[in-house]
Amino acid sequence: MELTEYIRESIKEDVGPGDYSSMSCISESAISKARLLVKDDGIIAGVELALMIMHEIDPSLEITILITDGKQVKKGDIVFTVKGRALSILKAERLLLNCMQRMSGIATTTAAYVERIKHTSARILDTRKTTPLNRYIEKWAVRIGGGHNHRFGLYDMIMIKDNHVDYAGGIEAAITAANRFLAERKLNIPIEIETRSIAEVEEVLHTGKVQRIMLDNFTPEVMKDAVRLINHQFETEASGGIILDNVALYAETGVDYISIGALTHSVRSLDLSLKAF
Repeated sequence: MELTEYIRESIKEDVGPGDYSSMSCISESAISKARLLVKDDGIIAGVELALMIMHEIDPSLEITILITDGKQVKKGDIVFTVKGRALSILKAERLLLNCMQRMSGIATTTAAYVERIKHTSARILDTRKTTPLNRYIEKWAVRIGGGHNHRFGLYDMIMIKDNHVDYAGGIEAAITAANRFLAERKLNIPIEIETRSIAEVEEVLHTGKVQRIMLDNFTPEVMKDAVRLINHQFETEASGGIILDNVALYAETGVDYISIGALTHSVRSLDLSLKAF
C-alpha cells in the first residue's frame, strides 16, 4: 500500500462519516493551537508522517517542527506545534499519535540494539513480523532508529527457511530449484538460506549458489565456529533467541547481520500527547 493511500484509508477508518464529538461542540470557524508533548524518554519517529497526515486532512494547517525524526527526546519536550482549524487538529490527533507512538517505540528499541553492538561491524535488521498494513511505517521507524531493513515482503528476496528445505527435499534440492526459478523468471533477487546446525552450514558451503546464510538459534559459541567456517564466502545473519542482553555476544562472533523480530512484534510504544495551548 502506498503511503498516501495508507493515510487516506486510516483517516477513513477513524473518521467515517464525521468527527461527531468535535463537530457537536466546536465551531467550524474556530482556530486553535496544539503541541506534541513527549511523556517518555526515547527516540522520536513519525514526525514526517504526522506532517503528511495533517496536510492530508487540512493543507492550511501551520506546523512548526521543533524536533526532527531520529532525535533523542525526554519527558516534557515539545516536538512540534500546529495552528489552524480546531476541527482539523482534532481529526488528525488520534491517527498521528497512534503512528508516532508506535514508530517512536520501534525507533527507541532499535537504537538500544544498535548502541549495544556499535563496537562491532554487525548490523541490526528487522523482519516481516510486522503489523499487517503497517509494515512500511514500522520498517521506516527501524531505519530512523539506526537499524536496517531486511526484505520487505515475499517478493524481494528468496529466503529458504526450514520448512522450505523440508518440503523441497533438502538443502541442495531447495537451492537448485530456487536458482532455476530465478533463471526461468529472469529475476535478479538474492537468495538466503536458513541453517540449523554446523552440518547444514557445511552442506550449503558445498552447494553454493546463495548470497547469505542464516544461522538460526545457534549459541554464540557455535555461531563463532560457523562464521569462521563460512569465512566471508557468503554474507551471514544471526537469528533466533537474540535479545538486548545477549546481542553483543552475537555481534562479536563476526556475523554480518542480526535480525530481531522484537523490533516490531512486541515493542512498547512511546507515550506522546497532542495538547491544546
